[in-house]
Amino acid sequence: MKFSKKGDTGETSLLGGQRVPKFDLRPETYGTLDEASSVMGVARAMSADKRIKEILLSVQKDLLILGAELSTLPEDIPKLGKTLDNNDVQRIEDLIDELQKHFKMKNEFIYPGETVISAQIDVARTVVRRAERWTARLKDAGLLTRPEIQQYLNRLADMLFTLARYEEQTGLNI
Repeated sequence: MKFSKKGDTGETSLLGGQRVPKFDLRPETYGTLDEASSVMGVARAMSADKRIKEILLSVQKDLLILGAELSTLPEDIPKLGKTLDNNDVQRIEDLIDELQKHFKMKNEFIYPGETVISAQIDVARTVVRRAERWTARLKDAGLLTRPEIQQYLNRLADMLFTLARYEEQTGLNI
């Protein structure tokens, strides 16, 4: 591994090369997405359910795309190959509907921890909620212009909640 040592001063580079403090809203937000993806990776590695693995991997890929966008200044966004859009939000909504066909959602407060995998998915959900709060800060600072980003993260947290309940109640492939 090559060490650039550029981060030793407390700054990091955005995709366009601009330097910002590591505590800037952008690195905080895309760093939180990276954390969420890592937590999902643990759940994916632990699960024997093929469908859960597929869903988590697809979301990890989305988070990489989203992280790239959040690490890019608005004027450089057109240079990115892909950004998440309303179709991605709809895909997550459709996943929620699909999952809910296979179990009955309990109408009670949920205490995470019925299974190790569902608990790990719930941890991912809470990290996504934190990323969602960071995107709200970006929006408030005028640094987030596309509402699809917040919509996607909001639906994603809902989907992860549903996926954790699915894992607890079915443990089957769909």
